[in-house]
Amino acid sequence: MRYQPVAAAADAVGRWGVIALGFSIPISVALDNVLLALIALAWLAAGELREKLSIIRGNPVALAALGLFGMLTLGLAYGSSNPGDGLHYLGKYLDLLFVPLFLTFFRDANIRKWALIAFSLAAIASVMVSYLAHMNLLADSSLLRREPTLPNGFKASITHGLIVAFAAYLFALVARAEQNKNRRLGYIALSLFAAHNVVFMGFGRTGYLLIALLFLYFFVVTLGRRGLVLVSAMGLAMFLTAYVTSTIFHQRLNDAAQEFSQWELGKPSKTSVGERLEYYVTSIGIIRAHPLIGTGTGSFPAEYARAVAGRNMMVTVNPHNEYLMIAVQIGLIGLASLIYLFYRQWRYAGELERPFYRDLGRGLVLTFAVGCLFNSLLLDHTEGLLFAWLSALVFAAPAKTRPPLAGYTP
Repeated sequence: MRYQPVAAAADAVGRWGVIALGFSIPISVALDNVLLALIALAWLAAGELREKLSIIRGNPVALAALGLFGMLTLGLAYGSSNPGDGLHYLGKYLDLLFVPLFLTFFRDANIRKWALIAFSLAAIASVMVSYLAHMNLLADSSLLRREPTLPNGFKASITHGLIVAFAAYLFALVARAEQNKNRRLGYIALSLFAAHNVVFMGFGRTGYLLIALLFLYFFVVTLGRRGLVLVSAMGLAMFLTAYVTSTIFHQRLNDAAQEFSQWELGKPSKTSVGERLEYYVTSIGIIRAHPLIGTGTGSFPAEYARAVAGRNMMVTVNPHNEYLMIAVQIGLIGLASLIYLFYRQWRYAGELERPFYRDLGRGLVLTFAVGCLFNSLLLDHTEGLLFAWLSALVFAAPAKTRPPLAGYTP
């Protein structure tokens, strides 16, 4: 009885912690780490561990996330990593362990609501900073210096583009569910505001792809075939407008096309696209040599350096592709675990009660499954934590009630 007030207070701290994390993730790594420590301590101090473990065991997404982390942990037992790299790289994937922790706090619908509000406010702040930078109002700022040629928010270009693209999609989902006409128009305006920032001001090409993919899914699932026609027309109009009027968009696409055409297999490259293609080809070669269980967690830097030794090619510690990063470390079994995580999320999203959470979950899968083709998103702090946080939030939502089996009496 004496412990109950402490447990209740710890539970409240954990709930407010996961809400605050929604605001922190797009803005501050330091605050992220403080909140993660606070949430972990609160989760333990709140007690009811048997009930929490029961919730985790019943959630396929939490189990799939734990399965992938478990594979990475086993990968420490073998391989050729440099001293310290094994634990260093495993620590990068520690966010996967927080999926089940966050999940237990997100059972409350109000906590999910306020967490999404917190994330939305941070995303809006990111867009506002980007616009201020674009207008050259932050070039001399001592607090947050940003140049108009690279008008990011609080994060680097790839991360900024991903966060704002997903926020634009989130605002569209909220607008679809909103019954009040004035508020719906406000959410539509926020969605367009964020989408404009990604396409017309964003430097990250991943953001261009994600905004197109998310809104393709949104209009198709909302309007069916009419949605496909509508989004195709809108997409073409936005692409042509951005290509003609946005210097950044025009330059980034032209650079990508030119760098791709200049790349030659086996020859060192000094361009962004060429270097990434080098990383992909070399990583695939390492996987072919160690296909089943890979070369061990944290082994990528040592194995890649060994593979390009004497070839005058760029050495990297990151192939900018999560699938290749996982496959090099823990083989095709590990790659299957990552793909299975995305698969379970997609399938379980279809079982959620509310269409809002179904499409938010599937938007999350599209964002990370496609984004991981061009970036090691789960390896990176902000993207990896955002993935864990959103996974817990979305898949803590109630699932549809399945009809009882024939002849079964509850």
